[in-house]
Amino acid sequence: MTSVLRPCPKCGAQIPADAPEGGCPGCLLETGLGVFPHLSVTADDDCGSAENVEARDANAAPRSKKVARAAGMLGDLGDYELLEEIGRGGQGVVFRARQKSLNRTVALKVIGLGQWATKAHLKRFRLEAEAAASLDHPCIVPIYEVGERDGSCYFSMGFVDGGQLDAVAKREPMPIRHAAELIAKLARTVHYAHERGILHRDIKPGNILLDAKGEPHLTDFGLARLVETESTVTRTMEVLGTPSYMAPEQAVGNNARVAGATDIYGLGAVLYQLLTGHPPFAGGTTFETVRLVLDTEPRQPRLLNPKVDRDLATICLKCLEKDPRRRYSSALAFAEDLERWLKHKPIRARRTGLFTRGRKWVRRNPTTAVLVVALAAVVGAMIWKSDLVHPQVTTGIAVLPFEDRSEDKANAYFVDGIQDEILTRLSKIADLKVISRTSTQHYKSAPENLPEIARQLGVAHILEGSVQKSGDAVRVNVQLIKAANDSHLWADTYDRRLTDIFSVESEVAKAIADQLQAKLSQKEKSAISERPTSDLAAYDLFLRAKECIYDGDVNPSRLRDDIFKAVQLLDQALARDPAFLLAHCQLARAHDLIYWFNFDHTETRLALAETSVRAAVRLQPDSGETHLAQATHFYWGYRNYDRAREELAKAQDALPNNVQIFMFLGFIDRRQGRWDEAIRNLERAVDLDPRNVERIWRVGQIYASDLRRYRDAIAMANRALALEPRSAFLRALPAVIGVEVDANMAPLRATLNAIEAERPALAAEVANISFQLALRERDPAAAAHALANIPSEGKGTTYYSDIPYPHAWFEGLLAKLRQDAPAAHAAFTAARTETEKLVRAQPGNEEPLKVLALIDAELGEKEKAIQEGRTACDMIPVSKDALDGVGLITDLGRIYALTGEKDLALKQLEIVSKIPCGPSYGELRLDSEWDSLRGDPRFEKLVEEARQPFALK
Repeated sequence: MTSVLRPCPKCGAQIPADAPEGGCPGCLLETGLGVFPHLSVTADDDCGSAENVEARDANAAPRSKKVARAAGMLGDLGDYELLEEIGRGGQGVVFRARQKSLNRTVALKVIGLGQWATKAHLKRFRLEAEAAASLDHPCIVPIYEVGERDGSCYFSMGFVDGGQLDAVAKREPMPIRHAAELIAKLARTVHYAHERGILHRDIKPGNILLDAKGEPHLTDFGLARLVETESTVTRTMEVLGTPSYMAPEQAVGNNARVAGATDIYGLGAVLYQLLTGHPPFAGGTTFETVRLVLDTEPRQPRLLNPKVDRDLATICLKCLEKDPRRRYSSALAFAEDLERWLKHKPIRARRTGLFTRGRKWVRRNPTTAVLVVALAAVVGAMIWKSDLVHPQVTTGIAVLPFEDRSEDKANAYFVDGIQDEILTRLSKIADLKVISRTSTQHYKSAPENLPEIARQLGVAHILEGSVQKSGDAVRVNVQLIKAANDSHLWADTYDRRLTDIFSVESEVAKAIADQLQAKLSQKEKSAISERPTSDLAAYDLFLRAKECIYDGDVNPSRLRDDIFKAVQLLDQALARDPAFLLAHCQLARAHDLIYWFNFDHTETRLALAETSVRAAVRLQPDSGETHLAQATHFYWGYRNYDRAREELAKAQDALPNNVQIFMFLGFIDRRQGRWDEAIRNLERAVDLDPRNVERIWRVGQIYASDLRRYRDAIAMANRALALEPRSAFLRALPAVIGVEVDANMAPLRATLNAIEAERPALAAEVANISFQLALRERDPAAAAHALANIPSEGKGTTYYSDIPYPHAWFEGLLAKLRQDAPAAHAAFTAARTETEKLVRAQPGNEEPLKVLALIDAELGEKEKAIQEGRTACDMIPVSKDALDGVGLITDLGRIYALTGEKDLALKQLEIVSKIPCGPSYGELRLDSEWDSLRGDPRFEKLVEEARQPFALK
């Protein structure tokens, strides 16, 4: 049964429906105090609405006398001297008070419970209030002390010397952008509390205080349900909250469904009030308001305030969806969408479509809906035959490869460079969606099937071009095409001297922005007009270096050689122009890549990267490229993910379409254990680079290895395979994932056999997978066959490893599988000699040390192995890196298992089994390192638990 709060006839405050007449908690408290007999409180106020504040100001003098009398009657309520009332409502009265022991001003809230104050309730009040008091955030009013006196609970809070949001907004309408900024701050505040398991459950303007600087502060955090009693409210499913701002699940009294989405609704309701001047729903009575909350949709904010744009209205209404599942997935996601709107970037919320609006209308008007079914069928058939069911993408642009019309084909890098520079300048315009070059390079210049290409890339417009370079003269032809009907929107030809090439790139970008009616800020206009260098020879070297880095990105097998070549070219460019900012940024990236991928993981290499970053900061500290270079340096060089995130946020303002920013944000989220945020950022990167196979399968990798969302992982693997069907690795990947799910190796073995039978040359591409599978199958012949295809420098024994292993390591594993102990010992000894050199050369790198520990474990050097494994774990703890830290703990467990320390091995597994990116069922069920633990009930339990995927969503 659902009962609705009823207003007190004396003060108007909400009181429990099953309370006796005269049972208003506020009035009971007032009777006990002998104060405030004439103050009126509206039905949707709690402790201090705008009306209360105004009434307080109008009656300040007489009220002060009454407060003084009340203070005397209460004996100052223990340690607190009551100074004045600052609000009241259905739960009690709030005073400004002085805490005598600390001589500080506080807000003291006294909740008069009277006859309902059972021991169980008082205990619950204290527990919930103490939980809320644990929150330490600058935008949450802190709770200092919790207490109880004669059936009245009280708690003291920080005193915010400003005003309540509703009162401030009533005095002066809040600008729309200011309202969005304020709610974004509050949403991040709410997310902070949600991460700590605490809900607010009564977000409304009256519970938001603005300090003297206009900064928001949430009060009553986690205390909205404290008037609930075990004997009445729980049983009757009492409606808790403020009707105009409560979510439907609260309005029906379904407290079991109250969750984070409920607070998101409250935030959206407050935003709605700030944008329109009205709450989403307001009836003449509490009952009417609740009925509106349950049965009607809020009016479009733009109907009440035409200044509200469509995107902001869409964000607001997404929060107010009746179904909690249709709201934002988290308060953080809500905050980020508001911040995207504030930065004039595309939002992620989508306006409610025709089908969804129709479905909602049918729920509200079931009888009328039956009458239009026949008509809908006819209209639907007509629509199906039209283009309406195949809407065209209306935003976004892709710059296809430019045609090289030069006689000297050695100029190909220059042609690619012009295309890339125009794309880079366009990508600095926040009002455009610009597809990354790695996705457009898959197409030839001037293709015939533009509508299909646009569909694949998710854009509406295509830029084609050609470049003809002869001596110091250059001709650039460009044309902008609307892909849907292959119509030319604009075209131009630029005949310039080579020294004027930068102005050509800028003019093209500006012309395209004009044609697409993109709004350019003054900062963006300056950015796309900037001349990177005055030295054309340095620019030529820079373009060659960029091509090397690009080639290494798309062809990982050539990464090492290409990166070192890029360093040489960039050094030459900077020797000609030491003020060449972009060259410094690229050089820092190259050195950091060399360091991160262990090509040269030394302090000397890190110092070279640091020198380049400092040069960039010295030249242009506020440049987006500088901030991006700093971010990647903090990430790759120091694993300082917090600083990297800060720099990425700054870079994003200047580089809104830069794929690297979203990739690194996703990687940081992953390493800090924010799995959902990682997927969102990485999928945004894929949206800007939709045909980049590596990005797609790495998203699938996170779904599989981190989140255990295997269906999503296989879907991403198949998506990547559709783009590169000749890839043996991608062809095997779905079966690889399948092994981790159910430990069934037969499909993978069949796939690998088919690949090699069709094209033996592809065996090397899947050699690591084949070797790992053979070890799991305990098949020496298959392992020997796979080992023959593994290059002499080795490559990690796991599917996704970038860690270089000595080839002798694989030889040792094969000899061990053959049960040839002397050969295994000889191979592992050789592997140790080679790995020890790397450990000495790279003392700050935990990866070679981990490999050395595993080798020593295989050699029976128990003490050495354990010490090395522990040291590696200490270098990268889980608190610093949730990804590599978990891997190191897992490997320490392997070391313990190999050296006979079963209890310690199980302890490590118990730790990582509680973390999403711990070992999979396939690893535990099949890997030979765990053989010594098999049969132990503790291990078998962990194996069985690993069969269940982590339900993070």
